[in-house]
Amino acid sequence: MASRSLRLTLCVAAGIAACTLGLRAQKVSNTDAEVQYQLGVLLSGETRYELAVDAFDRATRADDPDLVNRARNGKIQAAMRTAQFALARQEAERLRVDAPLDVDARTLHADTLWAAGLFDESEALYRDVLKEAPNASRARFGSARALATRSHLDDALAEAMTAVSLAPRDGEIHAELGSIYERLHRFDDAAASYTNYINLLPNKDHSDKAAWARAQVKFLQAFEGRVPVEVQPAAAARLHTVPFKLVRDKIVVQARINGGPLQDFILDTGSEETVVSREVAEKRGVKPITYTLSAGVGEVGLRGLQLARVDRLEIGDLEVRNLPVLIKNPALQGIPRREGESFSPLSLGMSMVIDYQRQMLTIGRTLPTDDTDIRLPMRIHRLAMVRGLVNSTQPAYFVVDTGGQVISISTDTAADLKLPDESVRRIPLKVYGTSGWDRDAFLLPGQNLDFERITYRNLPLVVLNLRAPSALLGFRVGGIVGHKFLANYRVSMDLVRSELRLHRIEGAPRAE
Repeated sequence: MASRSLRLTLCVAAGIAACTLGLRAQKVSNTDAEVQYQLGVLLSGETRYELAVDAFDRATRADDPDLVNRARNGKIQAAMRTAQFALARQEAERLRVDAPLDVDARTLHADTLWAAGLFDESEALYRDVLKEAPNASRARFGSARALATRSHLDDALAEAMTAVSLAPRDGEIHAELGSIYERLHRFDDAAASYTNYINLLPNKDHSDKAAWARAQVKFLQAFEGRVPVEVQPAAAARLHTVPFKLVRDKIVVQARINGGPLQDFILDTGSEETVVSREVAEKRGVKPITYTLSAGVGEVGLRGLQLARVDRLEIGDLEVRNLPVLIKNPALQGIPRREGESFSPLSLGMSMVIDYQRQMLTIGRTLPTDDTDIRLPMRIHRLAMVRGLVNSTQPAYFVVDTGGQVISISTDTAADLKLPDESVRRIPLKVYGTSGWDRDAFLLPGQNLDFERITYRNLPLVVLNLRAPSALLGFRVGGIVGHKFLANYRVSMDLVRSELRLHRIEGAPRAE
């Protein structure tokens, strides 16, 4: 009887939606708007967020200011869940105009700034809210997330736990708490937090998010009785230096898996985990535990990969035990080269120095202080990012990708530049990435790019479709900087100080 009633409600509401679809720009009666609002709530509860956005939008056509604000709030949250980040930000700014002093409206605006990739502005707004309302749980959540990106994990944990105590039924806070525990390598606690997140999800039996979280819990629980990412204290306290070679602008080092022979690994900070191919996994006894979703450049977008555990990874004299890895299975088809092995010291919780001149890689928990030309604040949210400014007007965060080659921006960042079509040459490119071919990629000549004291003028930028990784990360990725950006420097990626340090190699050309 309950299910029949639910179907009837949806059917009736859908009829109203069809009748009002042509009237979206016109006012809607408060009664009809209330029906649309309730439909939006129902659709959100079933994780049908795209339809919920439309229903909430129709509800914003009412005359009742309270109803309009509630509907706009629902529209913003549904838009963020469908990666419509620009729409969410636009609606949040309208909500701030209508309710300028409302704590929830200001916090929601900060959430949308975060989703737009404007982390600095978002963090500042969270801080302002907390000065006035210390018990604002969502602002505490935002503060925890911001602190985590700056690798202040103990402070982030304290903020997240405060947020959970203030709003124990907010699943998103539990998910953030789980993420922080993961970075602290407290996998048992992370699994418990993700389980709480699952239990608080709407439609948890059929939700894609719930399925992902269950897989994550299964994976984390497979480490029970082991110390995740274990490095002996003496080894953790010192620096480890290994030679590398440059192959097609990629840094290649040699490493061993589970005591096997040395083999090539690409240093790839564009991947959040160590990666092995199916062939190597089978040879070295690396058994898959579950599946997860990965996203990257290419037409495949989101792709399923296997999660596994490597018992021992050796890089020079550094030995890491019980290491999470991704197995690239199934492998991509129709790409120019086989997908190989890769790793990132950042995923081990370690900093690193890349000396391109001497072709040496140094890995360690703590790096020595050094005199350097340029220091850029660095944030970590699954990937390392620094802030740049495109054409002096458009701020964006760029993934620092040692496995990449060019400097690129996303299609969304390019669209925000509002360049007249008739005055801009767009040169088609054929680009392939970790998710296959990006056949819509193009070269955009004549752009300017600034990273504080690093300036590029009249630069050709590669434009890539980064919507799949943006959707998976929960914020808009502005672009990627790779070998072209890094190769003229001794590069330090310092987790303790949350900065990217660049010391120019003598004789290297300047960016201008």
